[in-house]
Amino acid sequence: MPDKLQSPTVVNPNFLIPVNPAIESYQHSLLRQTDHPVLAEMEAVAEKNNFPIVGRLVGVFLEVLAKTANAERIFEFGSGYGYSAYWFAKAVGEKGRVICTEADLLNKDKAEHYLSAANLWDRIDFRAGMAQDIFAETDGLFDICYNDVDKIDYPGIWLMAKDRIRPGGLYIADNVLWRGRVAAEHYVDVFPGWTEAIIEHNQLIFNDPEFDAFINPTRDGVIVARRKSA
Repeated sequence: MPDKLQSPTVVNPNFLIPVNPAIESYQHSLLRQTDHPVLAEMEAVAEKNNFPIVGRLVGVFLEVLAKTANAERIFEFGSGYGYSAYWFAKAVGEKGRVICTEADLLNKDKAEHYLSAANLWDRIDFRAGMAQDIFAETDGLFDICYNDVDKIDYPGIWLMAKDRIRPGGLYIADNVLWRGRVAAEHYVDVFPGWTEAIIEHNQLIFNDPEFDAFINPTRDGVIVARRKSA
C-alpha cells in the first residue's frame, strides 16, 4: 500500500493545476467543431470581461452527462449569461426544459440574445432572482440540478437540491477544487469562508449514502453525484 499522500503546503494555490495544460490542449484538439458560432462569441465575451464560464471541455462534459441521464428537466442554480445552459439545452431536446436562474437582468438579456441565435431559447425558462428562492417556488423532481452560485452557498444548495433529484438523476457542481485551495494546507481565499464551504459541500456529498459521487478535475473541478435508484 502506498504511503498516505500529504497535503501540499502552498502560498499561491494557482500552482496546483489538476490537469496538465498539454493534456487539456490535446482534449481540445479532439473536439468536433460542430457547435454554433455564437458559442465562440460567448467565450470571447467571458475572456474580455474576465467572466467565469465553465469553458468548452466542461461544457461538452455537461452535455454528455445530460444525454446519458436522458435529462429533460434541468434546474440551474446560477446561469450567468447562459453558457452552461447552451450545453444543457442541446442535450434536453425540443421537448426538454432548462430552468435558469440569474440575479442580473442584463445577463438574462444576453442569454436570450445568445441562445436565440443558437435556436435554443425555446428550451429555456430563464428566471431573474435568487436561485434558492426560485427553486423553492418550483415544484417537482429534476433530472439534473446544476450548482454554480456563490461558493459560500454550496452546502445549502446541496441540502436543498438533493431530495428534488429523481432516482438515477444527477447533481452537478462546478469549481469544487477551487484552484487547488481544497487540497492546500495554506491558501489565500477569494472571499472569506468560500474554500471551507466548498470542502464542506464536497464532504457532504461523498458521505451521503443515497448518492454515488466523483470529481472530474477538468478546469476547476466538476463534481457529479448520481442519486441511487430505489
